[in-house]
Amino acid sequence: MPERRTVALVTLGCARNEVDSEELAGRLEADGWDLVKDAADADVAVVNTCGFVEAAKKDSVDALLEANDLKGHGRTQAVVAVGCMAERYGKDLAEALPEADGVLGFDDYADISDRLQTILSGGIHAAHTPRDRRKLLPISPAQRQESAASVALPGHGPAAEAPEAAPADLPEGLAPASGPRAPLRRRLDGAPVASVKLASGCDRRCSFCAIPSFRGSFISRRPSDVLNETRWLAEQGVKEIMLVSENNTSYGKDLGDIRLLESLLPELAEVDGLERVRVSYLQPAEMRPGLIDVLTSTPKVVPYFDLSFQHSAPDVLRAMRRFGDTDRFLELLDTIRGKAPEAGVRSNFIVGFPGETEADLAELERFLNGARLDAIGVFGYSDEEGTEAATYENKLDEDVVAERLARVSRLAEELVSQRAEERVGETVHVLVESIDDEGVYGRGAHQAPETDGQVLLTSGEGLSVGRMVEAKVVGTEGVDLVAEPLDGSLACSEEADR
Repeated sequence: MPERRTVALVTLGCARNEVDSEELAGRLEADGWDLVKDAADADVAVVNTCGFVEAAKKDSVDALLEANDLKGHGRTQAVVAVGCMAERYGKDLAEALPEADGVLGFDDYADISDRLQTILSGGIHAAHTPRDRRKLLPISPAQRQESAASVALPGHGPAAEAPEAAPADLPEGLAPASGPRAPLRRRLDGAPVASVKLASGCDRRCSFCAIPSFRGSFISRRPSDVLNETRWLAEQGVKEIMLVSENNTSYGKDLGDIRLLESLLPELAEVDGLERVRVSYLQPAEMRPGLIDVLTSTPKVVPYFDLSFQHSAPDVLRAMRRFGDTDRFLELLDTIRGKAPEAGVRSNFIVGFPGETEADLAELERFLNGARLDAIGVFGYSDEEGTEAATYENKLDEDVVAERLARVSRLAEELVSQRAEERVGETVHVLVESIDDEGVYGRGAHQAPETDGQVLLTSGEGLSVGRMVEAKVVGTEGVDLVAEPLDGSLACSEEADR
């Protein structure tokens, strides 16, 4: 019997890329590949790249070069780039980075096994010429679902219609394709939290962002597919799901119901075995009273608001092709906290945008001081090719951008530490995620994976990964919390497990 082919998936970037990697893993395993964690143990190392900003693109190139260094020293024979950077640059990336043996776009995902086998056998698969993926679907959202079957949508399943019944010989632990757009999926780790893709693409035209050009127009997954995938994840031991897309507040607009998220969330919360449902990527300008109500009042749906503010000075926001201002944003946060005082809120901001004045920066600082955010990401502006902002005049000098980035970053660090201190004395429900020699770590309802800090539990006796523990916050370490498990919380958790 010939030796089975092995493949390792190296994932960079956001949670959406993590979902795409697990879809690729599902396709490959279903076709007979063995998945391994370490690229050095794989025949093919597949690097799922990020193409969002310069720093992420550099990380992607570094990962490809690092994987390439393995060739000739171990089992690795080929290195292949997939993901956003590969889709965005295609043949240009292939020419600029000959160390990559293949550059595969989204259209190649359905045939990923054949593509890798061709490359492994010494063949060449020509990288694609990049195109604006917004043009692949109709302008009208209402017409997109009918056209979606002919467009590759990572995380949505195969473009061709799936079989009526799942093959009987699928490997154990592989999610079957249970609908016309449901993906095969193989979990790449045993973490108690997993992301579920709610939609793909974006219809917003923010002047600084290139994502819609290579991710395409906004298109929702059908609720039945989201529910079925969530049920499967819960069967695999997942306790928390995080709904991801480029813009979750637009979910359902192409399915005829812009309020579809409000009805889907309670259904997800009822999935057996699931403890928490979290929604990420919310647009402030699209927040609806009904959505706020569901997010703040539905059991197991955490009151967590990942709001994409980006700035708060009106002139800067208009130049960004966005809406709002400091006072409106503060009113939104007041509304949220009026319904859920302990709600978690995070956001990202760009400083040094073309034309940003000292007064604009002061306005942003006014907002940050009043917002009481739990987590803050700050980025210095840099041109992204193909975006409107790259054509703007009145660009700020790089040293000015760097100074403003450092200034606002210092303020953000101080403010999130203060916000963490405000939580001392609160009771938090902590999902245990790791246990090692240094302690027991998890996350509260106000903390998303990898971005918003964590909780260190003062006692780990009887705890295991995946447990939900009620604890009292007794201290802080910067943005992180220190919490003491409450008497009886472990017993209650054990009872729930039985």
